Amino acid sequence: MRRSKYRRASNTTWFSGKRRIIAVAATLAAFGGVVTVTQISSASTDATQKTALAACDNLTAGSATKLSTETRKGTYTTNNGTVTQHSDDGASDVATTAQVRARCREWVTENVAATADTLARRNRGNNNNGNNAGNNNGGNNNNGNNNNGGNNNNGGNNNGGAATTAPTTAPAEDTGDDDADDNNNGDDTGDDGATAAPTTAPPGAGLGILTNSCDTSNLAPHTGFQEGNRCVSTEFGEVGTAANNPSLLITSAPNQVRVGQAFTLQVSTRNLIRDRFLAAGQGGYYVESSVLSNGLVRGHFHTACRMLDSTNEAPAPDPVPAFFVATEDSKGGATPDTVAIQVTGMPTAGTAQCASWAGDGSHRIPMMERANQTPAFDVVKIRVR
Repeated sequence: MRRSKYRRASNTTWFSGKRRIIAVAATLAAFGGVVTVTQISSASTDATQKTALAACDNLTAGSATKLSTETRKGTYTTNNGTVTQHSDDGASDVATTAQVRARCREWVTENVAATADTLARRNRGNNNNGNNAGNNNGGNNNNGNNNNGGNNNNGGNNNGGAATTAPTTAPAEDTGDDDADDNNNGDDTGDDGATAAPTTAPPGAGLGILTNSCDTSNLAPHTGFQEGNRCVSTEFGEVGTAANNPSLLITSAPNQVRVGQAFTLQVSTRNLIRDRFLAAGQGGYYVESSVLSNGLVRGHFHTACRMLDSTNEAPAPDPVPAFFVATEDSKGGATPDTVAIQVTGMPTAGTAQCASWAGDGSHRIPMMERANQTPAFDVVKIRVR
């Protein structure tokens, strides 16, 4: 079977047949696990749904993580009830295994049956004389030959025994006029071992990237909970034009405060619709691709304050901050506006560092069109006495 050295460009259709898992598995990652299931294109809706429901029963919730020391716990509102704050990015709102499984089963019940029916109808509609035309020359299969697509009949290698429904490489370019190693009349033995020229440009324009997929990682899949030494397979998603990329600025902060004294930061955002938040403690961490609305990122922004042991070297990254909130208020847009962040106070004397940064639906700093744009973040230092 011919395989190129890099992955095929991603298909934007959510419920496609490109992976070796049924369509629900992409969402199961958000519920705490990735469950691999053989695709059952001809199975009944009931069987597909039962398989997905059984996968839900294998999910487990993430463990509790360390929380900031001075932040009011949980989800609460400020600014006369107009702004919602999520302490520690929703990490304090920890889901139980029972809740994770129940949410999974509810999603499966509402979505998988309809999706399975749709896929089954597509398979039946694309079947021509027993052969799945797929992408062969616009869907026309000529005497069993794969024309211009390099794809195999019925989605796999006939007699090859090594096909999957999740092609991770670009297909070889096949004109249908090659010798016996082609898929003429369905006789691909799958053992020629040849590497054909790819039909799309390699990622990174041939720079020799290390990888662009978790297929090459030895780490376990990320589950949507706050766990390290995992591989995140969530696609980056949508990036807007430079003029529509988010920006952020802390417009007001005190120069000094007393230990334990509450204070306010004024944070202004531009091109950020603050209406999308998935709690990290519920399995919503690094699981959603970036989504634009009228060209603008949907998400929220974060604010954190920590005490610095030194102002001469970079601090250790792992200690929890004194204060951390994620802010959403269903406002924001192309026109800059400002939100007041009420910090509950710092625990000790010294230098405090307070930072604010934008986040997309998965809490990542939003992407920028150009590499030399400044991301949406800002930092101030405050003396605590």
